[in-house]
Parts: sequence; C-alpha cells; structure tokens
Amino acid sequence: MPLKVANAATSAGRAVHIFALRGAAEPEIENFSHTWINFGHIGKILSVSKAENCGEMVIVGSARRPRLADLRIDFGALWSLPSLLGLMAGGDNSVLTGIIEFFESKGFKVLGAHEIAPELMAGKGVFSRRRPGKADRKDIAIGLEVIAALGALDVGQATVVAQQYVLAVEAAEGTDRMLQRCKDLNKWGKSGSRKRSGVLVKCAKPGQERRIDLPTVGPETIRHASKAGLAGIAIAANEVLIVDREQFIKAADDAGLFVIGVDMQDGKPA
Repeated sequence: MPLKVANAATSAGRAVHIFALRGAAEPEIENFSHTWINFGHIGKILSVSKAENCGEMVIVGSARRPRLADLRIDFGALWSLPSLLGLMAGGDNSVLTGIIEFFESKGFKVLGAHEIAPELMAGKGVFSRRRPGKADRKDIAIGLEVIAALGALDVGQATVVAQQYVLAVEAAEGTDRMLQRCKDLNKWGKSGSRKRSGVLVKCAKPGQERRIDLPTVGPETIRHASKAGLAGIAIAANEVLIVDREQFIKAADDAGLFVIGVDMQDGKPA
C-alpha cells in the first residue's frame, strides 16, 4: 500500500520522501527518496522533513503497536516524551487520532491515503463473478450491525458471520489471523469445495478517523477467507482500501468467492 500511494503522489507531480519503519516497510521503498526509522525516531522525522521541505504527510501501512521496550527514542523525541507515552494507551482510534494531532501540532497537513490515491478506494456493487445469495445478504446485514455496535467501543473493523451466527470479531490480532481462527469454527463451510458459507464483513468503525488506518483488503484476504470456507467478502463502499485490485478480484473469482461493496448510506448490500 505505501508504494501505491507513493507512486500516485509522484504521478500527480508531488515530491515524495518516505520514512520507512524497519521491520515493516518493503525494501522497494528504496526506489524513492527515503529514510529508515525505528519507533521513537521522532526527531529524525522532524529534522529530515524540514530539510526535504515536507509539508504534507500520509501515514500508511501496517505495524503492530510497539512495546515500551521496543521504542528507540532519539534526542528530538525527548522533548515530546510525555505526549508520546500518552499515545501508547487507549484504543486504536484514540491512538491514531493522537498521532495525527501530534504531527499537525508540528506543522504538517495530514492527508488520508485515499486523498492521494482515490483509485484504491472500494466502490459500490458486486466486483466478482459470483453474487451473494439471500442467506449471504442476511449474514452481511448482521455483520454490519456487529461492527456498528462494537465499533463504538473502538473494537475491530471486521467480523465473520455464517448462517446468521457470529463466528469471530476482529480485535488486536487483525483480519488475517481472525480468518485463520474461523477455519476451525466454520462448521457450515469447507475450503476447496462448493460447500461454502459465511461472510467476512469489513468497514470503518463509527466515528473513525478516516485519514489513517482505513480498513484494507487484498489478495491475502481472499486466500484466508477461502481457507476458512467462507462464501464471500462484503466491504463498505468509500470506506475500505483495496490493495492490488485486479489480483484481488482475480483471486476471488479463482476461489469462487463473491466480493461486494456495500452502500453504507442505506446499510444494505447493493
């Protein structure tokens, strides 16, 4: 995803400098102007950004929340240490909102990945050859209700529902690991056969900050959903980013899964 955004920014005529987190960023970022950093290298980010004349920031990609022992505080971060330590507590949305507020206080304009690369955003309608059936649509409706209810508590962006039964709700483990759990829980669907049941439902949490950590799906999501015996995936239109869209749809068609973009205005599958 970071490379997609960087390429889109470059194509739009923006100069790009990537701050790449060690252990998380792809090595291909070295094709761009870049700086490798560790968690806690706030001083380096600020000083290099000033030297590179960076005024806008996009925070994109995935990384697990670090433990205090993992932080590599540099001298520049010491001045902001109290506020940085405060960011370690709370749910994901409060942490991410705090990160945005911190960098905005340093003079950056924080943009969402979809503002730079709008083509990554999921639209409305069925993307795959297979279409959801009546039972699938009931599962989707329940999944949307679950995320709306739990999202208010800053819990998860995804759930799996099969035969109107909630199999799993995403927590700190992330979507892929949640789907791995469903492989043993889904007694109605079987991987590699026509007997498939259940839907992964994914959308932003109510009130979620849209400029950072929007829900994301890609070919790996299809792979894990297929192994869990699911019938398909429902994603919220204009709330979910799709990595490698063509490969994502091809993987769904090859696996026999449906993919549908849900209009969140009416809360119903298109």
